[in-house]
Amino acid sequence: MPRIKSPHLLVAESGADREGHGLRRTMGLFQLICFGIGAIVGTGIFVGLSDSVAQAGPAVVVSFVLAAVTCVFTALSFAELGGAIPVSGSSYSFAYAGLGESTAFLVGWCLLLEYGISISAVAVGWSQYVNELLHSLTGVQLPHALSAGPGDGGLVNLPAVVVIAMAAVLLVRGVRESARATAAMAAVKLVVLLAFCAIGFSAFKDGNLVPFSPAGLGGIGAGTTAAFFSYIGFDAITTAGEEAKNPRRDIPVAILVCMGVVTLLYCAVALAAIGAIGGGQVAGRPAALSYVVNQVTGSTVGGGVVAFGAVVAIASVVLAVMYGQTRILMSMSRDGLIPRVFEKVSPKTATPVAGTLIVAAVFALPAAFASLDAVMNLCTIGTLAIMAVVNIAVIALRRREPALARTFRVPLYPVAPLLGVGFCLYLMYETGWTTWIQFAVFLAVGLLVYVGYGRRNSMLAGSAVVTPDATDAVLQEA
Repeated sequence: MPRIKSPHLLVAESGADREGHGLRRTMGLFQLICFGIGAIVGTGIFVGLSDSVAQAGPAVVVSFVLAAVTCVFTALSFAELGGAIPVSGSSYSFAYAGLGESTAFLVGWCLLLEYGISISAVAVGWSQYVNELLHSLTGVQLPHALSAGPGDGGLVNLPAVVVIAMAAVLLVRGVRESARATAAMAAVKLVVLLAFCAIGFSAFKDGNLVPFSPAGLGGIGAGTTAAFFSYIGFDAITTAGEEAKNPRRDIPVAILVCMGVVTLLYCAVALAAIGAIGGGQVAGRPAALSYVVNQVTGSTVGGGVVAFGAVVAIASVVLAVMYGQTRILMSMSRDGLIPRVFEKVSPKTATPVAGTLIVAAVFALPAAFASLDAVMNLCTIGTLAIMAVVNIAVIALRRREPALARTFRVPLYPVAPLLGVGFCLYLMYETGWTTWIQFAVFLAVGLLVYVGYGRRNSMLAGSAVVTPDATDAVLQEA
């Protein structure tokens, strides 16, 4: 039988209804919303918009909506599970409770891919806008050899390493300091993007939207897959389950608010950019938003302001996503599936210091030296697979744990989670067969790691299913 850990034991072990496993409860609803916006809004819109436009043209707005619909169905499932199982493990813990240990380990394995590539890719995007900002302020840029990796014609991407190091320092200092920094950066990025929309719509021309869908439905589908990367990160809110003041109430609300705000913002930015100068000029252009503002205003000052907003926005994504990664690793370590060093929490800062530094060092390397374009689709398909599992976990837990306290319930059950699975499978199909082969190899390696290490060292070794009664026995014995 599969090793399934009950939600009751997950909550009990983490201390999620008390102080979480050495962590401190310092994040309220406002901080969670800012944290969510900080995790989502960044490279996807500031850098990735041009790639999405190149696929779909002006119909990229439809692509953003389709990507949002895919995420919304899954966000509803995350909201239900985040309120019912408020622990740091996020989708890893949800899979553990719903589908068993082996599935949970592979979800955690995919999360390493999702968050790791996200951190590295976002850091590389940050480097682009740092150069744009320096050019606007001083007229000079960093040498290409020091601002791009060997795969992109340089030697080392130093700015990418710097932003990962800065995020690690903030996270090590404490979650309160990180939450304050994320809130401030979220405010800056929202102001900058709203200002961009005002400038773009001031030069809006209907003719720039024609032809609306030059590549047809295939272009919209490809654009949706590219746009999906812009939404990666909303699930990071659930990793704050042990550091939120009222996780059962606030996590579902924060997820839904973030998805609504981000979707409206993305559609507005895309319309403003294309309506101002046309899809042909936006497509494939680095630092596209700064370019749009420069073209509309005839000055580099506005573009410099956008570049500053992008620098702040992308830095906040690195911070928030790295936070989520360290908390998921902490949960996996707590379960014995990976080395125990990741679960150690400093009594002074109440943060997993060693785990944070290891994550920063590991993901700084690809950011500094690798070209990540070849693995972006792999990151996307891995994230979609995780989202599909979360939707399935909602159904499994409704059947197995009908009495579980749920502060939010997915509406239109079971239609909504099934639609979430369907949309995820459609976007996974759009990534192409080459990506599927890469993903199959990646999962095979993860399964070998689980069999060779995780299954042997699991805290559940020797027991198949952990029930509520078994949970009570474990607590009494402790």
